[in-house]
Amino acid sequence: MSADDPRPGEVTVVRPAATDAGVHFLGRLHTPWLTRQDCPKRGDPQDGPICRVVVDPPWRAALAGLDRYAEVEILYWMHLARRDLVVQRPRSSGLAHGTFALRSPMRPNPISSSVVVLLAVEPDGLMVRGLDCVDGTPLIDIKPLRCPMAPPAAGRQDD
Repeated sequence: MSADDPRPGEVTVVRPAATDAGVHFLGRLHTPWLTRQDCPKRGDPQDGPICRVVVDPPWRAALAGLDRYAEVEILYWMHLARRDLVVQRPRSSGLAHGTFALRSPMRPNPISSSVVVLLAVEPDGLMVRGLDCVDGTPLIDIKPLRCPMAPPAAGRQDD
């Protein structure tokens, strides 16, 4: 049994041949982890490694103003994840759960999100702490964390 084979009790489906929408990858995430097995279950925004978010040239102007925030949300495509599991048995519990009841990267649309500490905005991307994905993971979007409890970056004012 390989690491990609379903575990006993897991259920798969046949994925639709066509898609309903298109997604443009905006860049890549660079982390120290080369395989899914190397990745932490959750990123550590306090003590985790510094990671780089590289934004492709057409999208770099969209970084303007992001330096006003102490934290940002990074949305990314878990490109190595299975997409056909509807019931999963996590190793941690061994109990079967529907995919939508889990935070597993194995999903019909493997979109993941991490709230990270923004360390620096650079001309071609960001330096952050708190990611939990494989090196080279495609970037979908970047959003400032603007909830009332989120602090602005030191010395900056939110609009």
